[in-house]
Amino acid sequence: MSRLDDPLDPKGETVQRIEVITGGGERRRRWSDDEKAEAVEESLQPGMVVSQVARRRGLTPQQLFTWRREAREKAAASDGVPFAPVVVEPRGTASAALPPERKAVAVRPHVIELDVDGASVWIWRDADLDMVTAIIDVLKARP
Repeated sequence: MSRLDDPLDPKGETVQRIEVITGGGERRRRWSDDEKAEAVEESLQPGMVVSQVARRRGLTPQQLFTWRREAREKAAASDGVPFAPVVVEPRGTASAALPPERKAVAVRPHVIELDVDGASVWIWRDADLDMVTAIIDVLKARP
């Protein structure tokens, strides 16, 4: 028996088909953003069933639901800058509330106090840049 013979083939027949799998063992398929968007768009059409769309595209329904959630979150984040309510006190009111020595102690090092035309704004170190910019623009635009 040679090494080419299949010792497990009881009938002694030769192998008709050999399938070679390449790819270095990577099991994950990489999906482009366009492919993800197409799948999400298709699954959102009226009358479409997510599991059927996923099966047609070689996905699991869980993967498609994840892409739909991510698209929803991305759309919600790009809808606009969230605003925080701002209370503008007359000039001198905020600084009169604390004596100067106490005010210096009360300011935390991870907070920046910004005075824009008499309105004080406290900005935390990890504040969203778009939100801070929008608040400053609103304060500058007020009469």
